[in-house]
Amino acid sequence: MLISSTIGSTIEWYDFYLYSTAAALVLGPLFLPASSPTSSTLAAFGTYAAGFVARPIGGLVAGHFGDRIGRKTLLVATVVLMGAATVGIGLLPTYAQIGIWAPILLITLRILQGLAVGGEWGGAVLLAVEHAPPGRQAFFGSWPQMGFPAGLFLGTVAFSAAATLPDEQFYAWGWRLPFLVSVLLVGLGLFIRLRLDDGPAFAHARSRGQLLENPLLAALRRYPRRIVAGSAAALGHGTIVTLFTVWLLSVASGPTGEHRSTALLALMIAAAGQCLSTPAFGTLCDRIGYRSVMLAGLAAAAIALIPGLLWVPGGSLAAAVVTFLLAMTVGHGAVYAGIAGLLATSFPTEVRFSAVSTTYQLGSTVSSFVPLVAAALATTTGGFGVIAAIALFVAAAAAAAIVVLARSVHSTQPAPTGADMDT
Repeated sequence: MLISSTIGSTIEWYDFYLYSTAAALVLGPLFLPASSPTSSTLAAFGTYAAGFVARPIGGLVAGHFGDRIGRKTLLVATVVLMGAATVGIGLLPTYAQIGIWAPILLITLRILQGLAVGGEWGGAVLLAVEHAPPGRQAFFGSWPQMGFPAGLFLGTVAFSAAATLPDEQFYAWGWRLPFLVSVLLVGLGLFIRLRLDDGPAFAHARSRGQLLENPLLAALRRYPRRIVAGSAAALGHGTIVTLFTVWLLSVASGPTGEHRSTALLALMIAAAGQCLSTPAFGTLCDRIGYRSVMLAGLAAAAIALIPGLLWVPGGSLAAAVVTFLLAMTVGHGAVYAGIAGLLATSFPTEVRFSAVSTTYQLGSTVSSFVPLVAAALATTTGGFGVIAAIALFVAAAAAAAIVVLARSVHSTQPAPTGADMDT
């Protein structure tokens, strides 16, 4: 079950984060031409954010039906939707070929990706956590979380390979290949998802008649503080991802893409490292608690801003590797490993899918605007000080939220309806 959930999650994140790499490297000039490279990049980051805006809607829909009819059905639907949207992007004509329809269709497909991943995360995480034995929720929850760095790694490898082509071929057709490969991955994902079953906690709640007509409304009424705190915690994790893998990747590539290969190599190394660090941090969360591990991760990501803002833009491979390792392998690895189990154990079974999906996707949606804001601020202020200040403020808010949530953890084993509520 752990391997199945991880492979399925990897496929979803491969598809979703292909777009982030493409937005940093190629989508602007091909689909969103503007008067300057900076304006084109800003527009590309805007379409990137559109996928995140759709994520809460996907989370709401999947959460409602996931709490009503089960986790498996929704997970099958998300992999089909994500695969179709990703292949569609790979086949999409450019602005030069179909004019204004190119960016319209690009945004539409990106929104479909957002809907799919919005429903995917909660289902995959809950399937793992609800199968976990007592005291192992963080470790089990960290397995589908490995899908993010694994998908990021595979997507970066795919784009790195395509980027070795001459620029003319890369911009003409090479960038499409990583998207088209998704058609093979969808088949694998369907094979895996159709063999899964719902977890024992959900089966227990269904057999006892504890399923609700409107689980999201019940969650909002019973646990408003946890939902707000969970969203802030998700904002912290999402800001690490978007700041370092989208905005900084664009900056590190250089104004004309001269350091593109260096930046992609550094990110690829960090993503591979996070595949190993995520389950290790999950185990550590089970042993010493979510709070200590996740706060340490936020601190590591904050420290990574120093080499990231000072040295990476110069094209140094060593600086890029150190920055991405510290930010992603250590910082994001620690936060992301813990957040699955932390959110899942903050809500009882009958509202869990709705509450976890909504909470996580709201925070992630806000974080998606970080690359757009960072690029705009860097352009208008001519420096990175304001960006660092915003990142540190988000880290502080996320830290406070993690402390609040860590006090509300309870078992995900089959049990009667949870009676604890926010008061």
